[in-house]
Amino acid sequence: MTELAESDSATDALPLGPQSLVWRYFGDNRMFLIGPRPAVLQNMLAELGQGVLDHSVWFADTAARIKRSLPPIFMTVYGSEDDNAGVSVRDFHHNIKGDMPGPPGKAGRYHALDPDTYYWAHATFFDQALYFADTFVKRLSREEKEQMYLESKTWYRRYGVSDRPMPADYAEFERYWDRMINEVLVAHRTAVYGVGYVTKGFPRPKAVNPIVWRLVAPVFNPIAAFLTTGGMPPRTREILGLPWSDRKERNYQRFAAFWRSRPVNWLWDHLPMNVRYNRYAAKGFAQAGHA
Repeated sequence: MTELAESDSATDALPLGPQSLVWRYFGDNRMFLIGPRPAVLQNMLAELGQGVLDHSVWFADTAARIKRSLPPIFMTVYGSEDDNAGVSVRDFHHNIKGDMPGPPGKAGRYHALDPDTYYWAHATFFDQALYFADTFVKRLSREEKEQMYLESKTWYRRYGVSDRPMPADYAEFERYWDRMINEVLVAHRTAVYGVGYVTKGFPRPKAVNPIVWRLVAPVFNPIAAFLTTGGMPPRTREILGLPWSDRKERNYQRFAAFWRSRPVNWLWDHLPMNVRYNRYAAKGFAQAGHA
């Protein structure tokens, strides 16, 4: 039975590596175009948002939390099957647990390693690569989306967390995603804080001089608001009360089409690898002989 389970696990997914679509898109430096979509969606799952609220520096120093969290995810994806950060990422979460707010005896508890909670976090990262590629690089075919999803199953299994909640194929993932967006996600305080700058302005990063920020903010804030709100699924905009309009949607689609255009893609593809990809992705490609 063990051998059969291992065989099924090996054949229901696709490998990561320089030929994979996940590698091609996940570490692409144009990813900033989607805004904070994965972080906000993660925190809209009540249990995950509560864990961040109770255990993270998200409110005190959002930038520091992002800088600390993302590198191990990239090292999980761009590492080899035998040398990646997946188990270390999982182990970071052992002590992230606590009580959900609510009436005594009815509120329940949360744990970051609960498979349903952990898989949702992973699903938002897979969606990050999929949404970015389909919106700002090229329109993906159904076959490409299926391929990316099967590659993401290999990625998730590197964490060593139960894959019970993981959909079998891309069609099942679509149904899972729609149910989460339409029936499960809420305007948790952590997620609301994460998009607060859409209407209030972005807080000055600690590393930026106040005078410099006063000069930069009037330009930066509208762009950040546009990318953040445009990059969220429509239903989640409604849940979070993010302002949007048909005119802004048309502008967003024109903006995305510009980035998908052939000249822009040609230019990007001819830039050096260390410009096109973050350092974790560039290192993975180099180690695989694709520098």
